[in-house]
Amino acid sequence: MCSGKSRIGRELAAMMDLRHIDIDRVIEQRIGPILPWVQKNGEETFRVIERTVLRELLDYEKAVISAGGGTPCDGDNMERMLAAGTVVYLDVPFDLLVQRCEQKGGDRPLLSGLKGDALRQRMEELLNARLPFYTRAQMRIRANEDAHVIAARIMQAVEGQDR
Repeated sequence: MCSGKSRIGRELAAMMDLRHIDIDRVIEQRIGPILPWVQKNGEETFRVIERTVLRELLDYEKAVISAGGGTPCDGDNMERMLAAGTVVYLDVPFDLLVQRCEQKGGDRPLLSGLKGDALRQRMEELLNARLPFYTRAQMRIRANEDAHVIAARIMQAVEGQDR
């Protein structure tokens, strides 16, 4: 959450002349705003929809897909992602992640209503649970710079893999 996946994904897609697809935006087209929907229907039901959307998107033409922070941790999603293409883990220093979520993370269902120490503790719990999945990515990029710089680094690495 708040790692810059969508912003960096858009930059990378533009640089590589590919389509950018944000899983959360596709889901919102189907169910409406995510936060109230998850509050009403639950995270597990959301994960079922997310899993379906991911599978559909992985069947598309080559694209840059920005997945939600919990996407790779559900079911066989990470295996499917790894088989479909290059998975990039955007590694953001924890304090910077907390700062970003405090500033603009209020619409995240798993952080809703949390501030200060409670927010920090919940983020730490989520990151600790998700890290084993994230570290399976083929590429780990330190993501604490400008989105354009990070996207350029990813593009360079991906192009190097294709040779």
